[in-house]
Amino acid sequence: MSDLSAMFWNASVEEIVRGYMYDESVESYCCLICGERFTKGVIYPFEGGLYEAEKYTQVHISKEHDSMFDYLISLDKKFIGLTDHQKTIIHYFYQGLNDTEIVKQLGGGSKSTIRNHRFALREKAKQAKLFLAIMELVEKKAAGQEPFIEIPRTTPMADERFAMTEGERAEILHAYFKEGLDGPLSEFPKKEKRKVAILTHIIHRFEQNKTYSEQEVNTILGEVYHDYVTLRRYLIEYGLLDRTADGSKYWMKV
Repeated sequence: MSDLSAMFWNASVEEIVRGYMYDESVESYCCLICGERFTKGVIYPFEGGLYEAEKYTQVHISKEHDSMFDYLISLDKKFIGLTDHQKTIIHYFYQGLNDTEIVKQLGGGSKSTIRNHRFALREKAKQAKLFLAIMELVEKKAAGQEPFIEIPRTTPMADERFAMTEGERAEILHAYFKEGLDGPLSEFPKKEKRKVAILTHIIHRFEQNKTYSEQEVNTILGEVYHDYVTLRRYLIEYGLLDRTADGSKYWMKV
């Protein structure tokens, strides 16, 4: 499975908690945050020690991303349903602070308020478990229906713009890539849903875990459409492509 966003959303809760999953097709462990892979059977050296692939994947997550908790808590509210205040409270819970210590860290409030937060969040977790069970039953009944496209985990636009099926996206792509999906774009649409279909397609002309110069990005996008600046801007705006502050380096985010 080459699409990191698809891999992330298809991962089980257990796999998301640990931050990686095993891809049997290529016999490797894949980091769900950055997509880096570690081949089963290979021994990886680190700081004087030797680690088999799965253990080194854990080392990688700790070394490069601090922790899976830090990554998940940083996700947009549209993905995790938490306000900034709730994120702060949960971060203190994760650190193991008691109610009195949290009140002190917040600079005010009461212990009863913090206890209410603990209770409310635990109830929310129970509801989430039941909701997952319900949706799993629904998905089994709905097996065979056309799936929706995956929402890239890096996009800040996680809304109705992505409410389209794979078939709908295929129709849009064929309408705008008249010479074939690997060919040029005939025009860049004004409607947001059509933009989503096109942007989530052309981002795959870039490689994961590869850094590009601005000129390389312009060359790749110039083969897609004459106004490569507009494509580049929208790819960044939709969270599919990222760059350094000075614009000297670009990379695929999804």
